[in-house]
Amino acid sequence: MSTASMAKGTTLPTALPWPGLLALSTAAFTAVMTELLPAGLLPRIAPSLGVSEARVGFLVTGYAVASFAAAIPLTALLRGLPRRLVLVGALVGLAVSNAVVALSSSYTLTFAARLSAGCMGGTLWAMLVGYAARMVPAERRGRAIAVVLGGITLALSLGVPAGTVLAEALGWRTAFGVLTGLALLLAGWVRWQVPGFPGEGPRARTPLTRVARLPGLPVVLSVTLLLLLGHQVMYTYVAPFAAHSGFGRTGLLLLVFGAATVAGLWVTGLLVDRHLRTTLLAALALCAAVMLTLGLYARSPAVLLVSVALWGAGFGGAPTLIQTALVDASGPGRADMATSLQTTVYNAGIAAGSLTGGVALENLGAEALPWTALPLVAAALATVALGRRHAFPAVRRRT
Repeated sequence: MSTASMAKGTTLPTALPWPGLLALSTAAFTAVMTELLPAGLLPRIAPSLGVSEARVGFLVTGYAVASFAAAIPLTALLRGLPRRLVLVGALVGLAVSNAVVALSSSYTLTFAARLSAGCMGGTLWAMLVGYAARMVPAERRGRAIAVVLGGITLALSLGVPAGTVLAEALGWRTAFGVLTGLALLLAGWVRWQVPGFPGEGPRARTPLTRVARLPGLPVVLSVTLLLLLGHQVMYTYVAPFAAHSGFGRTGLLLLVFGAATVAGLWVTGLLVDRHLRTTLLAALALCAAVMLTLGLYARSPAVLLVSVALWGAGFGGAPTLIQTALVDASGPGRADMATSLQTTVYNAGIAAGSLTGGVALENLGAEALPWTALPLVAAALATVALGRRHAFPAVRRRT
């Protein structure tokens, strides 16, 4: 089937459009790499820009804040434009921002480029899931979203470590140069293989406030916030928790967690379209059980490693399940605005969860972290269990 026919709304193919979905997955990979790569290169970037490592760390913070702040307004501003044009434009913007970072010797200019990259990233995150949902029939929607979000998992588990190794071997500027080339090539790939969809006409645009009140949407956003709060309480401070438990090899724990998220995402991709509610309940129940186990038995190295693996497996599939429920609730045509709301809530959960964990660590000690996370994850589980009418129905709507 041609790109043109898909854009006109004719029958979608039952098989997954792999070239287009892999292009969107690579876009997710590129955005995560752009956001997080400086975190592993602080000692190398700092001398080049003549600033402290702490100020280089603000390059990651600035990206995240810009992504958080720009997702909703930019999505609303650009919603009338052809979707593929906006997607290609965001990728070209990422490429330009990374090129400036690779060439700049000024911290101020570099920071401005990172803010620009964050705006492009926020625009991408608001588009990718809805785009994937519009490329496939409803019964393949969950699997398509899993493919796209797999780019995040790949970036976290392999991409960032590989980028750090490349920077150590050839220099950090080379690493950002490679990201520049990847984004430009990806823009061409998207133009070639991803179908074009029209923007929303003025009369078809649902106001943001009405999107936020769509049946089921507030519940899905609440689950997103609660899960990210609980997750970040533990994940941000996994190093001091491991040290408190007598297990000093934080790198091994993160490797186990990353590998388990890949497995969790793979299993989710098989189940999401047929058993979304059941799979999400099982994933959240697993995460809650892990927090309880860590609170009681984390001083056993074997229990700690197994618990972290199960935590990764449960959490690895949760974003795909929640995103699919979000698109089901909003409908693919309003998914960009709904996803922009979720992007903001997601980042708010990360920030608030890290803050909550820091307060618990400072005042109560590392042993309090799983007990702080447990009620938040349990609340997410209870919200899914109660939200069976619109947000997480037993039988999914085929919008």
